[in-house]
This record gives sequence, structure tokens and C-alpha cells, in this order.
Amino acid sequence: MFVFAIDLLLVLAFCAIGRASHEEPALGAGFVETAWPFVVGLAGGWALILVRRLRPDTLAAGGVAFAVTVTGGMLLRALSGQGTAVAFVIVAVLTLLVQLVGWRLAWRAARALRGGRRVSAR
Repeated sequence: MFVFAIDLLLVLAFCAIGRASHEEPALGAGFVETAWPFVVGLAGGWALILVRRLRPDTLAAGGVAFAVTVTGGMLLRALSGQGTAVAFVIVAVLTLLVQLVGWRLAWRAARALRGGRRVSAR
């Protein structure tokens, strides 16, 4: 559950920072409208992580969380009449990749350094 909470906080931060960068209130009703497609996408990713019995802190789980969050989030945005401009999609892909996979990579590297083990890509 701790790993899901990290992912959720990162997705919510992505939405809040994105709104603030467009001079819109970071929180409030508009925030909910912006965030819900990505939160639903993240929930779908986590359902897949659980069904496939992946360890939540692995890079594989991060890849699943990332792919389903971005894909689901963009599809739900399109279906609900929200924007999916190419520039937004690129920013979302890069940001969520760094967030959802990047923190797991950093965690893995820190654990390996602390334990004296080499870091592998798995």
C-alpha cells in the first residue's frame, strides 16, 4: 500500500504542477477534473500489477503503472472532452515516466549501494 501511495502522490503532484504552470489554481474543482483520468489510469495499472503479482517496487511494476496511467489517462481525457494536445501528451509521458519509474530506479540504486550490491536493470 505504501508504494501505491507514492505513485498516487506523484500523479497528483503532476496534475497540480501542470495546472499551476498554466496559472490555474493548483487545487480545487478544476484540479479534480484534471486529475481524475490519471488517477483512474493509475488504479487500472495497479489492478494489473496485482493481477500479475508483480512486486510493487520493481521497475516492471513501475513500467506497468506508467504505461496504464498515461494511456488510460489520455483516453479518459479524450472521452471526457479534455485536451490531449501533442505537447501535453509529450510532457505527460516524460514526467510520469520519470516519476513512476524513476523513483523505483532511485530506490533500487539506493538499496544496492547500502547493501554493497550492484544495480541490475531487473
